[in-house]
Amino acid sequence: MTIVPPLTATDGLEIACDDVDNRSVEQRPGTREWVVLLSLLAVYILNFLDRSLLSILAKPIQDSLRLTDSQLGLIGGLYFAFFYCFIAIPIGWLADRSNRVHILALACAIWSAATMCCGFAATYPQLVVARMTVGFGEAGGVPPSYAIITDTFTPQRRGFAFGIYNLGPGIGAAIGVAFGASIAAAFDWRYAFIAIGAVGLVAALVVLFVIRDPARGATDPSNTADGARSGFLETLAAFFSKPTLLLASFGSGATQFITYGLGNFATLFLMREKGMTLAEVAIWYALVVAIGMSASMLVSGRLIDHFAQRSRQAYALVPASSLVLAIPFYLAFLWAPGWQLSLALLLVPMTLNFFFLSPSVALVQAEVKPSQRVMAGALYLLVINFIGLGLGPTYVGAASDYFRASHPTNSLQIALYTLTPFYLVAILLFLWLARLLKREDATAREPSP
Repeated sequence: MTIVPPLTATDGLEIACDDVDNRSVEQRPGTREWVVLLSLLAVYILNFLDRSLLSILAKPIQDSLRLTDSQLGLIGGLYFAFFYCFIAIPIGWLADRSNRVHILALACAIWSAATMCCGFAATYPQLVVARMTVGFGEAGGVPPSYAIITDTFTPQRRGFAFGIYNLGPGIGAAIGVAFGASIAAAFDWRYAFIAIGAVGLVAALVVLFVIRDPARGATDPSNTADGARSGFLETLAAFFSKPTLLLASFGSGATQFITYGLGNFATLFLMREKGMTLAEVAIWYALVVAIGMSASMLVSGRLIDHFAQRSRQAYALVPASSLVLAIPFYLAFLWAPGWQLSLALLLVPMTLNFFFLSPSVALVQAEVKPSQRVMAGALYLLVINFIGLGLGPTYVGAASDYFRASHPTNSLQIALYTLTPFYLVAILLFLWLARLLKREDATAREPSP
């Protein structure tokens, strides 16, 4: 029989210190965490690559199928967003109650197969059906990933993790520009859709073997973790009853109105009204997208991890400040007489316009219970994408056709100018959110009676 000596006060102190050290070590992401994050990033890159192909190849598609700007706006905006936004809610509810990795893999397979179908579309209605199916699949891509990241990384490192994950749109759009424009210039726009869709089908299989679904609330403090499942109506009420989540969503939506309105017509604007060729788009516009959006996600994620520990107002003040700085450069981009200067000026708003994403996602995921995170992410995306993705491109396309009669050579320029007031709307909403977060923090610090 082994005799265990009694613990002394020093021994107890050493054990307590060991526990603290273990907790600090556990907060540092290991190999498994990075594999999960980078795998999710790769899927997100494909997600956004598939989504952005239509806007990148707008000119050859428009010439091939003889589409108007309004038709392009509808297919890239409202038609796509209808399925993308509203299907995300039942998918989010299902993912909160089942294996989130399986949902992600199935969604990737669906949107990839639908992307291939876009390449075979011979008429506008066929392209519409294919793009709506892409939206149906992509609805199951981002919300489960948000929740998996949240349950893989500790609260102190989630801002940076989301910043890495949100590199997906920038990298995906850049690869889409470079690859899609190059394929279209050398062969035909249809081959780009078919090739990228095929890659996505392979990625769906890889997801099943590489990523494991983490336990819900695994990285939350023990006093906040909650493994109980939440009902559909309970999660719905929890989201829409919180003014902070609503303001974050509407502020993000107003910003997305600008980013999607511009993004879906930027290459068409640069080619038709600034004189760029498809080969130049494949190189120079791809670089602007890659540098601008990637820098935005990395910097904003770092800023949130640094400042949000001191004050939750950072979740709102970081986006508001970036949008204030973006306005003059956005106007200069539209005004510039040649595509070279225009593209150089676009780099600044391309960076600053996306500062909202990582802070807003981190705030939404932190404000709900672990069992509500996928659906909360889906509800957030519903609001911001219905406003931004659904209405932004639709509005710009309709405005361009409206101005075509009086300004046939620069109708898109005028339509894009009219996006400027939405900067002010977004700034005011984020400042309102900052005021509300400050008030909540002050109330939380008040001693209880």
